[in-house]
Amino acid sequence: MGHGRRRTAAAALTAAILALAACSSDDGGSDDPTGTPANSAGAGGAAAPPGNPAPAAVPPQAAPGTGGSYYVALGDSYAAGVRIPETVAGTPEMCSRSNSNYPHITARKLAVPTFTDVTCGGATTGDLTTAQTGRVGNGPAPTAQFDALGPQTKLVTLGIGGNDIGFSEIVTTCVLNSGSTTSPTPCKDKFTENGQDVLSQRIGATGSKIDAALRTIREKSPGARILLVGYPAILPETGNGCPAQLPLAVGDLGYLRGVLDSLNTMLAERAAAGNATYVDTYTSAVGHDVCTPVGTKWVEGLNPQSPAAQVHPNALGHEGMAAAVIAVARQT
Repeated sequence: MGHGRRRTAAAALTAAILALAACSSDDGGSDDPTGTPANSAGAGGAAAPPGNPAPAAVPPQAAPGTGGSYYVALGDSYAAGVRIPETVAGTPEMCSRSNSNYPHITARKLAVPTFTDVTCGGATTGDLTTAQTGRVGNGPAPTAQFDALGPQTKLVTLGIGGNDIGFSEIVTTCVLNSGSTTSPTPCKDKFTENGQDVLSQRIGATGSKIDAALRTIREKSPGARILLVGYPAILPETGNGCPAQLPLAVGDLGYLRGVLDSLNTMLAERAAAGNATYVDTYTSAVGHDVCTPVGTKWVEGLNPQSPAAQVHPNALGHEGMAAAVIAVARQT
């Protein structure tokens, strides 16, 4: 890819600020490069194929503050399923919460008696305890996600931490600098100035926030099983990447794989220390990265080929993540 095409892709990313976590500006699909409205099924969307039965109904949902549903889903855009049709009716527009996200699939497959999904695009660990702010759009404003918990809650999934370390900033920075002619690792250089790895420090700092979140869940829902869900593979395990989908300097690919591995490792360690169970969504996503073909890929690039936000899981990705969650949830 030439420098001009790299700059064009990078400018598009910067203008949208959707990469990996932001996605709090969802407005029904007008920013989606695919042109697919957020409330209509398209390629990779939620509609059942002709002749196939419709998915099982989502269990009844309890309103936050009413004692808690049996299953409560907490988390950020990777849990919410941003821009995947169809958006859940009556939920905050800024959250872009899909009824085909892994929490909804999990609720249907496990046939839980009641279910509340309060996942939201752009969420950080701070939004678990305090109402999320930002562009609200239509519908109600988000509430603190922990408000959905209660003594009746028996299953909690939590997918969080990416925004705390700055996923959107990371992707934007790495794409903008991918055409550097002065260094083979321009992204790594930006985050390791003065010999300090900023992202490693952020991951370490996020660990204590995860610890606090797990303690609060345990206090609010003492009988709940807590599943801490990791992040899926984004880049291929080997090779030079795919500039047409995600323009990154080849020299930075190993560094970025390491950042995601460190984040997931931290989550696994905090789960073990906090009486929770870690759900590995990375391993099953290998071979379904952003560089694979439509129908195989679980994560979209800068120009999504199936309905999803940029550099976010599509419907297939959420099916794969749900399978990992369900397998763990069914373990005794």
